[in-house]
Amino acid sequence: MAFKAVFIAHAPDADVEKHHNLIDTGKYKLYTYVVRSQAEAIKVCQDLYEKEKIDSVLLCPGFTHKNVGEIFEALENKVAVCVSRGDGPSAKITAPVLQREFYGK
Repeated sequence: MAFKAVFIAHAPDADVEKHHNLIDTGKYKLYTYVVRSQAEAIKVCQDLYEKEKIDSVLLCPGFTHKNVGEIFEALENKVAVCVSRGDGPSAKITAPVLQREFYGK
């Protein structure tokens, strides 16, 4: 049986039906999805838990503490929910790019 995880990231132009993938090594299945909203993220997680019994959700740094809690609750506290966070210098590197690409500033 494989360990099953999903990585979810946000993008304002994401199409959840189109922007997803699966890497399967046999012992590890990693699903990736890019979503537009928290509602889409929750739906992806619930669907994957129902269909695949995922073990872990990995979230990009754009998810807030509140978002993490909502996903954990939506999965009835049965799936680990982790967030990718960088250090201060790394955040300074990515912040201008995210501002430019996501918010047009």
